[in-house]
Amino acid sequence: MNYDILNSINSISDLKALGEDDADKLCDEVRAFLVDKVEKSGGHLASNLGVVELSVALHRVFDSPKDHIIFDVGHQSYVHKILTGRRDSFDKLRVPGGLSGFTSRRESEHDPFGAGHSSTSLSSALGFAESDKLAGKDSYSVAVIGDGAYTGGMIHEAINNCKPDLKLIAVLNENGMSISSNKGVFASYLSGVRASKRYIDAKRGARTFLNKIPLLGKMVAWCASSLKNLLKRVFYETNYFEELGFYYIGPIDGNDRRKVERALRKAKSLESCVFVHINTTKGKGLPEAESSPEKFHSVAKKNGDDTFHSVFADSLVKLAKEKSDVVAVTAAMGIGTGLSAFETALPERYFDVGIAEGHALTFSAGLAANGMKPYVAIYSTFLQRGYDSIVHDIALQELPVKIFIDRAGIAASDGATHHGIFDVSFLSHIPGIEIISPVGYDSLARAVEYAYSASTPIAVRYPNSQESTTVVEHFASTGIKDDFGIRYDFYPSSPPKNIFVTYGQIAERVIEAQNILRKSGKNCGIVLLERIRPCTDAIDFLLPLAKSGARIVYVEEGIKNGGAAMLMREQLLERFDGAEALRFDIAAIDNNFASPTDLCDIYDYVGLSADKLAAHFD
Repeated sequence: MNYDILNSINSISDLKALGEDDADKLCDEVRAFLVDKVEKSGGHLASNLGVVELSVALHRVFDSPKDHIIFDVGHQSYVHKILTGRRDSFDKLRVPGGLSGFTSRRESEHDPFGAGHSSTSLSSALGFAESDKLAGKDSYSVAVIGDGAYTGGMIHEAINNCKPDLKLIAVLNENGMSISSNKGVFASYLSGVRASKRYIDAKRGARTFLNKIPLLGKMVAWCASSLKNLLKRVFYETNYFEELGFYYIGPIDGNDRRKVERALRKAKSLESCVFVHINTTKGKGLPEAESSPEKFHSVAKKNGDDTFHSVFADSLVKLAKEKSDVVAVTAAMGIGTGLSAFETALPERYFDVGIAEGHALTFSAGLAANGMKPYVAIYSTFLQRGYDSIVHDIALQELPVKIFIDRAGIAASDGATHHGIFDVSFLSHIPGIEIISPVGYDSLARAVEYAYSASTPIAVRYPNSQESTTVVEHFASTGIKDDFGIRYDFYPSSPPKNIFVTYGQIAERVIEAQNILRKSGKNCGIVLLERIRPCTDAIDFLLPLAKSGARIVYVEEGIKNGGAAMLMREQLLERFDGAEALRFDIAAIDNNFASPTDLCDIYDYVGLSADKLAAHFD
């Protein structure tokens, strides 16, 4: 397809100058551009196809970056990026150091607030609106909120703090879950009337007129408002945004650019806090995405059938069919965690609580306290949002919640907002939690069964990938201390002078480093840990090796500060006579978010490539 109009858009002023017909054609070109680029690079497709008209309308009505346009999660911001000078960067979409798949303050002045997690848009937009008001700035703050994000508690906390007099506009993009249940012919009619400028001006004028009547004016205005609200309750289901004192416009066909623009211009003219409710079709313009938007939520190249999360789900279904007290919990990630298979098999014991990780964990704590065996699956990056629930509701009460942590490790495509590099560090400091990192599918299946009998909290972490046959085969016939303990590829009685200690899928790069060292004539062994915590057995195993003079490099695909490697070194020092003789180095992500600004190999950037690991023994 030719992108004649799209290629002519080099600034926001170019977009605003388009005639109505050309603006509609632009939407068609943008949609075709998205399909072409995202199907090649991978990324969030269905959600972006659904907001083409909305994104074009936003930039034709508002003046970014003077006005702040904030996309919730940021995965639906691709069109926004295309329109704000980043069109030519889409060949490097979701590549480390390339174009982010989410909004990023570092990337553009048109991204006022970065986001890769859900439900933060209204809180941040409220912060912009309040600060603009204090500074006397004539700017608008616009939060684009999907109905999925609307299940997150922060949105409602923010609504509770919104003020009617702020230049704050919330665009509620409904593409699956109903936000405002207005039904019937009369409701549809009133919705259209309330969205009209005539209605809004009349409503304002009547209130002003009545309030000016001496003595009785305010009483008459109050009576009129009360009568209006009574009639609304009689004839249709009332809208709680209006009940809170905000203007409400909608619902609007969100895939009709002209209607969306009219609604946004009306909202802007009010100079007040307005909620604009639109309905869009996920995957709009791509028939297969429209019929199955969940399959096109995030497009990626398929490498095979089994992954760690599919093995987890299949193992849990098998266990649940044998044990009637097993339940599964997820926070709006049934497909991503594989638990949709559990929902299909045992729907009555499947709980999707929406985008509410803290609630998912505390809910699981309640299940456990009442005798159930809850398995809660959450991405590592989202588990951060439930830290207090883990400490206060699970660990402190020693409740045996089984936390299965998906997407552990570096997320090369999604970037810093989605790296699973903090969970080991923050979990290791919470008393009583056992942490397991299965080496492969068989180990993960055993971990599912093992967790069932655990009497205290347990966390099992695994990557968003297939198992590494290199790692599994390397340790298939080597020493193993116990089911979830220590694997090693040398004789402990005559250990090598160079030893790597590691866990998780970074072990594949450790094996590559070992091969590099061997080619240079250096003997090197590897210790692979599957039980990260408690590490007492690992300390017992490594202590004599350290005392023999072996140099140990602990490789961790996680944050260095407070990580497993640092804790192990502290414990070794406590038991090592002559601490100055301990030769223990750490290769981990050191004091950064693993967020490069230039194109690169992300593992090399953080010092975890095979070459840089091997260099530790130079």
